[in-house]
Order: sequence, then structure tokens, then C-alpha cells
Amino acid sequence: MSTRLKTVLLFGQPGVGKGTQGGILGTVPGFVHLATGDMFRGLDRESELGQEFVKYSTQGLLVPNDLTIRLWHQYVQGLIDTNKYRPDTDLLVLDGIPRSVGQAEILKDHIDVLRVVHLVCKDTDALIARMKRRAELQGRHDDADEDVIRRRIDVYYQETQAVLDCYDASLIAEVNAVGLPGEILMNVLNAIIPESREQIGNPFG
Repeated sequence: MSTRLKTVLLFGQPGVGKGTQGGILGTVPGFVHLATGDMFRGLDRESELGQEFVKYSTQGLLVPNDLTIRLWHQYVQGLIDTNKYRPDTDLLVLDGIPRSVGQAEILKDHIDVLRVVHLVCKDTDALIARMKRRAELQGRHDDADEDVIRRRIDVYYQETQAVLDCYDASLIAEVNAVGLPGEILMNVLNAIIPESREQIGNPFG
């Protein structure tokens, strides 16, 4: 990757709906969604990277920056090589990275951030209930333990939210994450489209 990738960042506490919104955006022509959580969960647990990930995720801790960025590079290059992502015409929607100031600093040389969408939910108990329900439906055992969930939320407030300070305030759009998925999506698109129109253009003509 020789040029900085045009990017939108999705931020928010664990369980706030970043994956849902990012997944929907990823179906829209001109948008490519990359969820770091799914990327890690898809690792072979017997591989070196997979074993390192399990060591941290089962404790509700952030995966170290070098491991995260190494896998991210590998994954993005794979999307480019298989023509699933075209940096010259597609907008990359990142969900779950950067999750620390250190990651944000490393990525400055690799991504050009057009917009930061911060999904906000102030009801922690609602987030915990949502994650437990998701764990049951999707078999995501890392989301089933309430102590681990609360630790992940604490880590978000202690480290990840500080990443917002790495970006100009004019780039950040707060979106209420409470409501119907379609309503939230409409607000996310209203925040993104004006900034991304030149990058994605019209995929149909």
C-alpha cells in the first residue's frame, strides 16, 4: 500500500452497534467494511497470531499494537489482491481500529481519515444485555461473561475514547446509537456522504 487509504472510522463502546452499521454500509457500492473483531475471530486459533489473540481477548484486554497492525496490513492487502477493495474508488470503513493512541499514530501514514462516526449509548446495562444476547445467538463466547464485558467497556473509556483526540473535532460526528437500525443508518449516512462523495463518485455511471 503505497498511498494513504481514504477512510471512515466507526467508534463506540463494545455492543453499541458498530458491526451492524458497518456491515450494512459494506453492502453499499463504494463502501468496504473491515471489522477488526471479525478479522481476529476468523484467525486459526492454532496459528501463532490466533494463539496470541486468544491470550488477550479472553481477559477483555486490547491486542498489542504490533500484532493488530500486522494483521490489519495483511488483511487489507488481501482484499486489494482479490479485487474486493479498490483504493482508488472505494471508501474503507474501519470498525475496531485504531483502538489506542498508539495505533492511531501508526496508521497516520496509511490512512486518510475523511470522517469519524462516534456511535453513542449512555446506558451501560443496555449494552451488556445486548452483548449477552448476541453471544447466545452467534456463539461468541468472549461476549458471554459479564465481568469480561464490563472490563472491555472500561478499557474503551480508559484508552480507546482518547483516540478521538487524535483527530480534528470537525471530522467527528456523534450519532445516537439508540433506535431502529434503519434510523441509525440514516444518521450515519448523513454524516458520511458529504465527506465521501468525491471519493466514491457514482458506481453506476
